[in-house]
Amino acid sequence: MRELYHPPRDELDLPTVLHALSDPTRLDIVRQLSVTSELCMGNCDTKVAKSTMSHHFKTLREAGVTRTRIEGVQRYVSLRRDDLDARFPGLLDVLLRVAKPQLRQ
Repeated sequence: MRELYHPPRDELDLPTVLHALSDPTRLDIVRQLSVTSELCMGNCDTKVAKSTMSHHFKTLREAGVTRTRIEGVQRYVSLRRDDLDARFPGLLDVLLRVAKPQLRQ
């Protein structure tokens, strides 16, 4: 299996991070990750198709917002809070404070 790309801390780019967090579903994923250390991709509480979720997780990972580790057939996602706080102090706290949970159907 190929290695997943995670940009190094010093290459995190504010416009790319903000773009990744501009989607309500991705922001909701980050909100969920902020209250747990790690989340299995299949256990994320969202109501979108699996392929759409894969796209959202990839966008967050490639922007440097999340880290994904593979264990067998499962993928576990965690928030790169330390890296984000080091590069953009306070940004994540502000976004999480104003992020509202998606309405569940």
